[in-house]
Amino acid sequence: MSTVAEAKTMLTERIGRIEVSATMAITAEALRLKAQGMDLADFGAGEPHFQTPAHIKKAAIDAIESGFTRYTAVAGIPEVRKAVVERHAKDFGTQYAVDECVFTTGGKLALFNAIQVLVDHGDEVILPVPYWVSFKDIIQYAGGVPVFVRGREEENFRITAKMIEGAITEKTKAIVLNTPSNPSGAVVSPGDLEAIVRLAHKKGVYVLLDECYIYLNYTGNLISGGSFLDCKEHVVVLGSLSKTYAMTGWRAGYALGPKPIIAAMSKLQSQSTSNTASMVQRASVAALTESQDCVFEMRDGYLKLRDRILAGLKEIPGITCTVPEGAFYVYPNVSAYFGKGGIHSAADVAAKLLSEAHVVVVPGEAFGTDEHIRFSYAVSEDVVDKGIERLKKFFGGLA
Repeated sequence: MSTVAEAKTMLTERIGRIEVSATMAITAEALRLKAQGMDLADFGAGEPHFQTPAHIKKAAIDAIESGFTRYTAVAGIPEVRKAVVERHAKDFGTQYAVDECVFTTGGKLALFNAIQVLVDHGDEVILPVPYWVSFKDIIQYAGGVPVFVRGREEENFRITAKMIEGAITEKTKAIVLNTPSNPSGAVVSPGDLEAIVRLAHKKGVYVLLDECYIYLNYTGNLISGGSFLDCKEHVVVLGSLSKTYAMTGWRAGYALGPKPIIAAMSKLQSQSTSNTASMVQRASVAALTESQDCVFEMRDGYLKLRDRILAGLKEIPGITCTVPEGAFYVYPNVSAYFGKGGIHSAADVAAKLLSEAHVVVVPGEAFGTDEHIRFSYAVSEDVVDKGIERLKKFFGGLA
């Protein structure tokens, strides 16, 4: 059996720059405990509890039964890229051609490939904090240097152009913006978003827009950074069908951007995953082109769940929480309990919640902060209520 030292010698330096995804690790542990019969209140994985809508599933079944199961063009069939382009144009007023779109095996692959083709060794990438767990690692894997811009909790983790400008140097290559945000649910305001995009365009810096939760925006102001047409040469939109259409396991994502960048991403994809599964592409066409009622129904459901879990958290002394404006996460501050019951960090809270209260959360250290834990409220009302009762009992025992 190889020792740790031997493993370090055997493996590449670049694999040492990244860690196992914290959310995936939590999910794996929760699945292991559930398999042992443990009753968990699971707020770990950011995955819709809704079923994939029937018309989307039917499109995939029809594709399989008709024999549409072979390789396709690496960047996706023309129909799915056309559907992405037209959906985005209709909802956000953008103007992309089919060859400015690549369809990917999940939104994470779109992000990974975009950073791989844009970020070289020593390039700086501005990353707002708190950040989704994979951003930092993907940047570092490419040889890039994350430059953190910390949102202030008392300002609902707001990110502004002034904050971004203060972090730009001659080495800055890109800015990553995830709005609505995972984990905080913060939304970059339309004014701030436009100012950041225009600043980046002026500086020759690329804005990588993670729009995974763009339709789960509760402010009523749905806007894309790709909407500022005179700046589009420095904007790459990274999208996913996972959360919007409850299609997490389907692995369906895309990127929209300048032709040279999209062509480079397609080239990289040709040497890695090749095309997204053919039947998934057909299902995605149905998702994007047919009725969007399911999107709004699910969004309304998440909003009710958000209010339900926030009300429960307010009943626990010492816990404070910003009000998320989008996505399906709450990110409460639990630092009032540090120093009690052997707890000294958010990671300790998460570990004890799992082992003692059987509540699954993700510690804030994974997202770049030390005082928070993340709950995904994409769960049933029963799970929310059960989880809150367990939280009350757990934290009440520490008071």
